[in-house]
Amino acid sequence: MLKKFIFIALLSLQSFNLKADEGMWLPMLLQTVNGDALYTKGLKIPIDSIYSVNKTSLKDAIVLFGGGCTGEIISNKGLLLTNHHCGYSQIQSHSTIEHDYLTNGFWAKNMSEELPCPGLTATFIIRIDDVTDDIINQVNGLKEDDRNKKVKEISEQLIKKAIEGTHYSADIKPFYYGNKYFMIVTETFKDVRMVGAPPSSIGKFGADADNWMWPRHTGDFSIFRIYADKNNQPAEYSKDNVAYTPRYSFPISIKGVKENDFTMVYGFPGRTQEYIPKEAVRTIIENTDPNRIKLRDIRLKIMGEAMRNNDTIRLQYASKYANVENAYKKWQGEVLGLKRLNAIEVKADFETKFVNWTKNVKDGQEYVNALTQLNELHQKIRPYSAALDYYAEGIKGIDLLNFAANFTKLEKLCEKEPVDEKALSDAVDQLKKSSKGFFKNYNASIDKDIFERLIQEYRKGTPQDLAADLSMIDKKFKGDYHKYTEYVFGKSHFSDLAKTEKFLSTFFS
Repeated sequence: MLKKFIFIALLSLQSFNLKADEGMWLPMLLQTVNGDALYTKGLKIPIDSIYSVNKTSLKDAIVLFGGGCTGEIISNKGLLLTNHHCGYSQIQSHSTIEHDYLTNGFWAKNMSEELPCPGLTATFIIRIDDVTDDIINQVNGLKEDDRNKKVKEISEQLIKKAIEGTHYSADIKPFYYGNKYFMIVTETFKDVRMVGAPPSSIGKFGADADNWMWPRHTGDFSIFRIYADKNNQPAEYSKDNVAYTPRYSFPISIKGVKENDFTMVYGFPGRTQEYIPKEAVRTIIENTDPNRIKLRDIRLKIMGEAMRNNDTIRLQYASKYANVENAYKKWQGEVLGLKRLNAIEVKADFETKFVNWTKNVKDGQEYVNALTQLNELHQKIRPYSAALDYYAEGIKGIDLLNFAANFTKLEKLCEKEPVDEKALSDAVDQLKKSSKGFFKNYNASIDKDIFERLIQEYRKGTPQDLAADLSMIDKKFKGDYHKYTEYVFGKSHFSDLAKTEKFLSTFFS
């Protein structure tokens, strides 16, 4: 069995009664927070074999794959294992009617057959530093805007010092609602190639119906390889690059598993909302998730119908459809689960116990009304939450508008005096390249149908005082959304590749 490890923050430990220890645990804190518990539950390696900056450890075989998935290094030649759904967009991008890798799978017989994946990255964590004291002591007592500015200023200084003289990158992130700050130093490789993927009948077995369900029976994997320059350093794609030699790679066991075996999950999780109050949970159940589900359902039906009737569109939209469907299915299950578990009542019971606790401890009186005030605020922001939902899933659910938003960087560059010609030229070149990639997987007819439906839903669902001014639809087009859609797409510089390239050519004509 391939034992799958995934990185930074979530360690889910399963004891023999199958009850997992929950929590969001940072690897470098394991020794201090829960080291003994790990051994009690069956861990057989030293804690510093999980995370260490002084020697190789499991963290050195864990990869942030692309923008948000986890991968694992499984050979001394940079072979990388990840999920099929994580590699899905890359499999799709290499697929054509003649070479339909989504349907039939792909296997490189040797390294020369491995397929380059422009834009795909693999990022390793070099170390995680606690920089809380460097920041907190300088921002205590500041108002929120001033605090945020100061945090940014300090973070930039700390990052500059940390990566000076290296090819590393770094970022400082707040944890525990800004009570702790950690600097994450990373190394990113930019030449990642596709090695193998099973057919979707294996890698996506059960498809949408089984997604987010348990148990799930699917061969959810794909294989890639990281390449580096001759010095084993990150480099842009080149035929001269060689397979990356990792600091550590996971050995693969074929022994299988036994009941009550120790299990550890090590990877890049999302985020937790465990501590939100009951009215926030109510908003999710009754407002946020239903709004988002409704808007994504519209997109999925339009894309799905077009994909069923045209193989070219099926390949173009396979990755988009999967991305839209993923959260759509998750939110449906989230609502069902929260209702089934009576989550609002559970939260209310906890909050009652918390209030009672504050009345019986020293200085607790200060927090007696804290949860009441939080719940009142969550009630007040529901209209704003709705506006955000309809913007995020309505306006930003339209490919044309998302694509056009990329060009605002040109406006900002042109506003500066004097104009930085080099920066502007680089931005134009980058947009020319990204435009070709966008239109490769774009169908204007589908996007028009989505635009027409989502704009209607946006106007119906967004509180009027928070909505964008779209009165033109009524004044100029007498409420005819189809005519308005044709007008927008006809006037836009960004509705087809030829118009976009013509627009970009005006900057240095």
